[in-house]
Parts: sequence; C-alpha cells; structure tokens
Amino acid sequence: MDFINFYFLPGIVLGSIYALGAIGVSLVFGILRFANFSHGELMLIGAYITYSLLHFTGLHPLAVLPIAMIFTGVVALGIDHVFYRPFRTSKATIVIVASFGVALMARSAVQIIWGVDPVSYSPGQIQKPIVLFDSLRIFSKHIWIVSCAIVLMLTIHVILTYTKTGKAMRAMSDSTELARLTGIETEKIVRATWLLGAALAASAGVFLAWDTHLHTMMGFYMLLPMFAAAILGGIGQPYGAMVGGLVIGLAEELSSYPWIGGEPLLPPAYKGGVAFAVMVMMLIWRPSGLFRGRVF
Repeated sequence: MDFINFYFLPGIVLGSIYALGAIGVSLVFGILRFANFSHGELMLIGAYITYSLLHFTGLHPLAVLPIAMIFTGVVALGIDHVFYRPFRTSKATIVIVASFGVALMARSAVQIIWGVDPVSYSPGQIQKPIVLFDSLRIFSKHIWIVSCAIVLMLTIHVILTYTKTGKAMRAMSDSTELARLTGIETEKIVRATWLLGAALAASAGVFLAWDTHLHTMMGFYMLLPMFAAAILGGIGQPYGAMVGGLVIGLAEELSSYPWIGGEPLLPPAYKGGVAFAVMVMMLIWRPSGLFRGRVF
C-alpha cells in the first residue's frame, strides 16, 4: 500500500494539476499560434489572489476559487490587449519573446505586492488523512482537488463540443482565415480563449498552493511540466493535454519509487528532469504528440 499511498495517489493529484495548466497552454497555442511562456505566471496570480481573498473573507479556498478565476481572466485579457494584440500579425518568435517579458513583469509585480516569502493557505494546520481498509490513506484535499479537476475538464469538453463559442474555437484552431471568412468574430474567440485558459491556470495554481505551499517561483517551476504535458498529448489538443498531464504527473512521482532494490530509482530532487526527458523523447519520436497536434 505504500506504493499507492505515497506514489500513485500523489501522482494522480499532481497530474490533475498539470492537466489543467496544460489545457490552457494548448488552447492558446491552438488559437493564437504561439507558445505562451507567461502561462505559469497566470497560475501564480490566481493563487495569490485566492490567498488575499482567504484573508479577507475567511472562507475555504474552493469557495473563493471562482472569484479568483474571474480576476485572473480579467488580468489575462488586459495582458493580451496591451502586450499581445499589437503582435497579432507578427512572427511567432516575436510573440514568444514578448511572453518571456510578460512572465518576468508579472512575477516581479507579484513579488512587489505580496512579497517573496513562502506562504500557506492554512498555516499551522496539520491535516490527518482518511484511513480506508486499514491501510489506504488519502487526504480529503486530494479528493477535492481531483474531483474539481475532473469537473473542470468535463466543463471544457462541454464548451468545446456543444457551445457555439467552443465550435468557433475549434474552427479557428483549424484555420483562422477560414474561420474569419465564415463570419466568426475572431477577436471575440481570442478573448474567450484567454478567459478559459486563465481560469484553468488559476485553478491549477490554487490546487497546487493548497496541496503544498505558495511561493513566487511556483509558476516558473510549473512551466516545464505543463509544456511537457501539452507536447506529450499533442500541442493544440486540449484532450491530449488532459492525458499528457496525468502521464507526466504519474511519471514524476513513480520515478522516485524504489523499483530496483531499496533506494529510489531517481532522487526526488530530480523529478523535474522526468518531464524534460519525456518532452525531448516525444519531440524526437513523435513531434505531433499522442493526439496528433501541431508540430513546431
């Protein structure tokens, strides 16, 4: 049961968080055709907004999460209007460099407003796990994180499959010019993309901060696993990002399990390298990803 309690279940939780962040990366790439390296900072902003709301209202993180998602969406729209919209017709490399600059500015703004010291949503509180079948231990917050992640992923599926906006987003992902010729308001769809991506990023940031702690480099550390998940599933494919996130999360946690002998197969400090290794191997072996997304 140690394998399930300390490796498999944490891998599912981490994979769910990665999946939410990777969906936003894939949506932005599919619609706007550039890799948004400031996506991790949207997670950071959403997590810190939730931290402030917790101190202001005293409510549970899940209770204030919708408000944080809305605020983060508004921030994403402002960033797009100021920094990305002027480069709509520019080469992708220019927008990618701009996203690096946005990431640095957003992180610095967070550090100025909230400080650089790590903080916690529930300081000084130690949560005991729920014991099932005498040996299975699971934390209630993990149940909530995975459940909410599933609900959010199902919501994205419903939006993309059954709503007019979702169908327009898929049409723009196939061809922006054809979508424009058919009468789709492309700027409206771009705004919807930013709102959805930022909302999912905020939820991922809140879940990660709730599960561990909150610090200003959190978004930067999450960037590589999210892109690895998006590339593994197929860049520009939201459904692939869901699968890729779960695979990357499980791979990172299971890599430190003592598969051979009594020592961890990979020291826990090097778990981040697993995401990089998976991303590189996927780019070499199958650049389009598992779900045949776009190729850089």
